[in-house]
Amino acid sequence: MNDELVVLGGGESGVGSAILAKVKGLSVFLSDSGLLKEEHRKTLLDHGIDFEEGGHSEEKILRASEVVKSPGIPDTTPLMRKIREKGIRVISEIEFAGRYTNARMICITGSNGKTTTASLIYHILKSAGLNVGLGGNIGRSFARQVAEEHYDYYVLELSSFQLEGVYDFKADIAVLMNITPDHLDRYDHDMQKYVDAKMRIVRNHKMGDSFIYWMDDPVVTKELEKLKPASDIYSFTEKNNHLATAYSEGNKMYIQTKGTLFDMELELLALQGMHNLYNSMASGIVAKLLDISDDNLRLALSDFKGVPHRLEKVASVRGVQYINDSKATNVNSCWYALQSMRTKVVLILGGTDKGNDYSEIEDLVRQKVRALIFLGKDNSKLHAYFDGIVPSIEDAGSMKEAVDAAYRLAKKGDTVLLSPCCASFDLFQNYEDRGNQFKDCVRRL
Repeated sequence: MNDELVVLGGGESGVGSAILAKVKGLSVFLSDSGLLKEEHRKTLLDHGIDFEEGGHSEEKILRASEVVKSPGIPDTTPLMRKIREKGIRVISEIEFAGRYTNARMICITGSNGKTTTASLIYHILKSAGLNVGLGGNIGRSFARQVAEEHYDYYVLELSSFQLEGVYDFKADIAVLMNITPDHLDRYDHDMQKYVDAKMRIVRNHKMGDSFIYWMDDPVVTKELEKLKPASDIYSFTEKNNHLATAYSEGNKMYIQTKGTLFDMELELLALQGMHNLYNSMASGIVAKLLDISDDNLRLALSDFKGVPHRLEKVASVRGVQYINDSKATNVNSCWYALQSMRTKVVLILGGTDKGNDYSEIEDLVRQKVRALIFLGKDNSKLHAYFDGIVPSIEDAGSMKEAVDAAYRLAKKGDTVLLSPCCASFDLFQNYEDRGNQFKDCVRRL
């Protein structure tokens, strides 16, 4: 075994890790089984980083002292099994980059809401003048920022896949929005394995650290009783129960921290809907723990622009509103989207199923959905569940087919909602590609 660091995967995370390794004087080799994007290939060449694409040199990789694995690579691949059998330490980009910065870490995870919450926290802190970076599962690579920037704070959105590779890394402020079934295909359809990955957000917590969570989530509440983290614990809930740190009462949101009480009219929040109230509450607790002034917090909560592909209004065509919620890659995300709808809906579902249980949205589909459009290569599971529940169901093999069908099926006053419940990789590069194609097709109507 030599002292070479191997980076598996040449996407944003992997390239950032390789750059950081190079900057820190480590011997590094990047390997990707597929072809790299041109921008990533150029970056590696510009930095003089040794790499390969289109396959793995197993003998070279298995001599590594440590492997930084991109989050999309499961442990079940033959190469990963060989790496584990050799006893080579495997870590995530988050673990690796965390070694080289003393910045305070504000880390957000959850099955739903983490992207919006991370983006909102970043907006609040940046608006208040803090020197802050945004990374993890969003924006630029955390490792690359550590290599090339100097921030006092990082706001990191962390997926369960990223948390799997965390060992010594610690979140100074950890936010867990919720845990509902997701990515079960990655976790042997064992919910507890997924839960265990999420709960690594409080790994290494000690007194003085902070943990923020939704107190009405039965899964998280049960895990907290088991783990008993040493951190200071803060919670948010819909209605005042005299226990939560943040809650709503009347027409206001309240946050009680450090002996102070922050309040804000609900109608002034930039993000509307119950799920977004939770996002605002969690973000507000973080802000008050970091001593952001009430005036700065109110302004940031009122002028935040939202996240692309999350309940994003695209256009109104002939009295029909089109909404892009392509980031809804699990059933619970779609539930929140449907719950916020105030009109009849033509709902576009489908993609790569991750072990979904559609019973969670059945009642809302019965109440609100006029027609279903299944957008995917294999819609058999969707048909097996929804046939007979909604009178009008059509299949589409492309986004244009789906939008054209929605245009035909929707009535004036309806909403056409792309909220797929599924991953996008059967027909699209990623959820952004799916959402962008939806917006392009809508704008051509």
